[in-house]
Amino acid sequence: MIKPISFNIEKKMAGLGRAGVLSTPHGEILTPAFVTVGTKATVKALTPEMVADLGAQVVLANTYHLYLEPGDDIVREAGGFGKFMNWHGPTMTDSGGFQVFSLGMAFGTKVSKLAKVGEVIEGEVIDKGDEAGKLAKIDEDGVTFKSYKDGSEHRFTPERSMEIQHNLGADMFFAFDECTSPGAPYKYQREAMERTHRWAIRSLSRHRELNAQKGAEFTRKDAEGDYDSLRSSASIPHKSALFGVVQGGRHQDLREESARVLGAMNFDGYGIGGSFDKDDMGTAVGWVNAILPEDKPRHLLGIGEPEDLFGAVENGCDLFDCVAPARMGRNGTLHTRDGKININNAKFMREFTPIDSECDCYTCKNYTRAYVAHLFRSNEMLAGTLGSIHNLRFIIALVEKMREAILDDTFDELKTNFLNRYKK
Repeated sequence: MIKPISFNIEKKMAGLGRAGVLSTPHGEILTPAFVTVGTKATVKALTPEMVADLGAQVVLANTYHLYLEPGDDIVREAGGFGKFMNWHGPTMTDSGGFQVFSLGMAFGTKVSKLAKVGEVIEGEVIDKGDEAGKLAKIDEDGVTFKSYKDGSEHRFTPERSMEIQHNLGADMFFAFDECTSPGAPYKYQREAMERTHRWAIRSLSRHRELNAQKGAEFTRKDAEGDYDSLRSSASIPHKSALFGVVQGGRHQDLREESARVLGAMNFDGYGIGGSFDKDDMGTAVGWVNAILPEDKPRHLLGIGEPEDLFGAVENGCDLFDCVAPARMGRNGTLHTRDGKININNAKFMREFTPIDSECDCYTCKNYTRAYVAHLFRSNEMLAGTLGSIHNLRFIIALVEKMREAILDDTFDELKTNFLNRYKK
């Protein structure tokens, strides 16, 4: 039976940061690493081959969306979402909790992991509605919600989330948690955190049952001499790893309590969820990672801006996922070492230089700002593809440089030089 994952630390920084190797049934991930988001078993506008060429090591799909369409049973029959989308590397799925939350307690608002207190929170909006029109209701046992697609009613519990994620067949996935609104009062943050801890116990119990069933299936096929089936990547029942999710909002006492409680549960890894004040996100992550088991990988959920990635890495995170780089790329907001640019601005119509002269991506090697601007202004499909390629490679390459800098003891220098120029 293939082990779920193993994690080895290669080099530690003076603080909490580290470089390591995370081994999965579908290959190794050199950490820290940016996790590319393929929400519906696809990275929008890109083929899996393009994603691999960008240097992406792992793809994360969304449990909520794949459950609704095409259905986790279909994905299971296909051999898991990696095989379904023709991605051969490591895979992850989230629990679906954030999407349920964004349709429930925060329905009609924009949701993200980072915001300054008092400012409009940015993120994805499914729909708008008043209090009576919210699509999700949270109770102690789980969440009842209506599909944003057709209004049909569905139910997620910790056990159901585990069953769906096992059907989706990822190497790593997350316990079902409640992601609270950034503006929720302290009392509710505590209630939600404690509920997340109870759900974590239930998630872990059901996950272990399902992994045991996979082990029994492997043993049966081996005993029957069904070697052709065992060799098939669609039918080898590899164990999956489960990450517990730390919650607690922006409150230090809650974050530290959550890290202690979940750290004692012996998960395979840990996610850091919820929302933070953008001005002290690194501090809040540091509170958690100073307590979580050092020998387990740590995944910061929903983070993808360069300055936030630096803060996450130096405070001990190994993995991060975010839809923002690709989404911005599809909409014409592009990263450069001198900051973001909006390629739709008129001044770029006659700039016959790469988006970023120091970038090694396919877009920058072959096309000019003027051409990419023309594509966006003409609403050509290629615009989103070239923008996504550039932004994803920019972020992936930046995190690669962070890893190299940790190994070379030059992280502080890289951070200072990059951010001074990027934020100028």
